[in-house]
Amino acid sequence: MKALVYHGPGDKSWDEVPDPVLIAPTDAIVQVDTTTICGTDLHILKGDVPAVTPGRILGHEAVGTVLEVGESVTNVAVGDRVIVSCVSSCGTCTYCRSGNPSHCLADEGASGIGWILGHLIDGTQAEKVRIPFADTSLYALPDGVSDSAAILLSDILPTGFEIGVRYGRVKPGDTVAVVGAGPVGLAVIATAGLYGAAQIISIDLDPSRLALAQEVGATAGINSGDDDWKEQVLALTDGYGVDVAVEAVGIPATFDMCTRLVRPGGSVANVGVHGKSVELELDRLWIQNIAISMGLVNTTSLGMLLKLVAQGKLPVDKFITHRFALNELMSAYDTFGNAAETKALKVLISR
Repeated sequence: MKALVYHGPGDKSWDEVPDPVLIAPTDAIVQVDTTTICGTDLHILKGDVPAVTPGRILGHEAVGTVLEVGESVTNVAVGDRVIVSCVSSCGTCTYCRSGNPSHCLADEGASGIGWILGHLIDGTQAEKVRIPFADTSLYALPDGVSDSAAILLSDILPTGFEIGVRYGRVKPGDTVAVVGAGPVGLAVIATAGLYGAAQIISIDLDPSRLALAQEVGATAGINSGDDDWKEQVLALTDGYGVDVAVEAVGIPATFDMCTRLVRPGGSVANVGVHGKSVELELDRLWIQNIAISMGLVNTTSLGMLLKLVAQGKLPVDKFITHRFALNELMSAYDTFGNAAETKALKVLISR
């Protein structure tokens, strides 16, 4: 089969590789019908994720059709159309049982990390993929939910909701600022209303992304290139600052922005993937009684979000900006990696 293979920082190619095979009785082989590219894949290509070794097939998001199942698999069957969760969960270890499969202890390599696809084992940017723990890592897709909607449930919608909204402790009536209106930031914006946010302020450098943010749920947009961006946020919050500030970029400057926007007693939720250390000004922040959270998505909300998507309750149709054939993955990377010029958000890659 063909797959997108990582060969080291800055080096990838569309290669012929062996087909995946069942290894454990809990495995399934899935034909990849639709996949996409995540910002994390770009971090890998920059060398920010050293656990990804040369030769690895990238990708951790997919919608596909089950081709083969191991003898212990009972929840999915050959021919089923499924969503591949970006986190593989055994369902039985202490972390999975406590609702934290992002640290599954049974995943291959016993790494204590549930994100293994395209990270510690071969991933979804391929014609076929092996899925460990198929019963608890695949979700049957109901009729009427398109691939373009379902692909967002592999990663970005659960990530935005769980790490941005839930970890950020959003409550009814809160004002939420989301710094970064890329795909995951937009996912935070689209789901913050589920917990009753009264105001959702989108902050970004790109006017087109700010406009889209208001289409998916933001009540205001502020260009972070403006000298008075902080004053604009304060003007929307009676001078107090926001209840929840969500960092959705992954660079020191945007994390610092969040710590300067949050009011005393509020929360900073870091969603972005950082490739280098960020300074935490405890000498300034300790007295403000703020909570700072961060984490890897568990995808425990995937089933619930799927129900909302199936009923048209989330604006998922707004997220897909570009479409490619599977054999155009290299071009898709060029488009996604140059989002400032191409205006790319999520790129849909289908067979």
